[in-house]
Amino acid sequence: MSAAWKARREGGGRAALLAMRAVASWCGRAPARLLLYPVTLYFLLRRGAERRDSRAYLSRVFGRPASLVEVARHIHTFAATILDRLFLLSENTRRFDVQAFGLDTLHRHLDAGRGVLLFGSHLGSFEVLRVLSQQRPEFAIRVVLDRAHGKVMTELLDTLNPEIAATVIDAGQDGPSVALAIGAALEQGAMVALLVDRSQEGGPTRPVPFLGAPAEFPVAPWLLAAVLKVPVMLAFGLYRGGARYDLVFEPFSEGVDLPRRDRQAGVDALIRRYAERLEHHVRSAPYNWFNFYDFWKRDDDATPAPARLPAAGDAVADAAPGLGRSTNG
Repeated sequence: MSAAWKARREGGGRAALLAMRAVASWCGRAPARLLLYPVTLYFLLRRGAERRDSRAYLSRVFGRPASLVEVARHIHTFAATILDRLFLLSENTRRFDVQAFGLDTLHRHLDAGRGVLLFGSHLGSFEVLRVLSQQRPEFAIRVVLDRAHGKVMTELLDTLNPEIAATVIDAGQDGPSVALAIGAALEQGAMVALLVDRSQEGGPTRPVPFLGAPAEFPVAPWLLAAVLKVPVMLAFGLYRGGARYDLVFEPFSEGVDLPRRDRQAGVDALIRRYAERLEHHVRSAPYNWFNFYDFWKRDDDATPAPARLPAAGDAVADAAPGLGRSTNG
């Protein structure tokens, strides 16, 4: 994730987000969804960088030039999931039809008293994971995100549900503090959810094939998983239109093991497997991709430095910074 992309201001601003919240609170979800059309139009007309990157991504996934209508649908889908976050946090899932898949393995780990790492991405809605709190309220969900990134949206969502806000592990802390918080939550048998498709600026990455070309994925989450030795599952909250979501869990590892001698090759293999599963779900729900920047090439044309994997003793401290950054689109 380049410095140029991170420097982009949040779309819409505080006033627009507060207006959306007010309409949603007073009028309900259906009338509030009417606001998605002017929001989409705003991004099409005023946010040229996001429009350009959306069209480039859609052209890649479709294998042909994407139309402006398809770009509009992409932006509209993103706006719809942002609106739904207001309801998912304030009312949980009562307004939504959420179909969950792959819960058996997750429940097996939880029933055994093991904490679980849930690795997600900026594909669909991570907030729909809250459905788990209804099915298994005895197990805590801790989400790792950088509270300073997308600050306006984060503050707004915090006011909707302070109890959930208090469970967030702030990835903006120093690395050891983040790692200790994650480790403590896992020891208590919690699910710790983080987004692992975006790298932190300056963090080690590895290139793997993704949608037909090499893309840089972060090394940090896999080093952290190797140190913590807990089960890893992939999680995807895919928006299917209307009020429908698919919540998909896939077993990935009973516990990541990276032998010192083959650590580089081991990390590459893990990231490649993850990218393959991410690509599978991207192709099944292409308008759910919410990385509105050039995922295959840094915006500032900088060449990423080769990843240097830390020694085992430094892995936790080096792996944790920047995990699970939230999105501003």
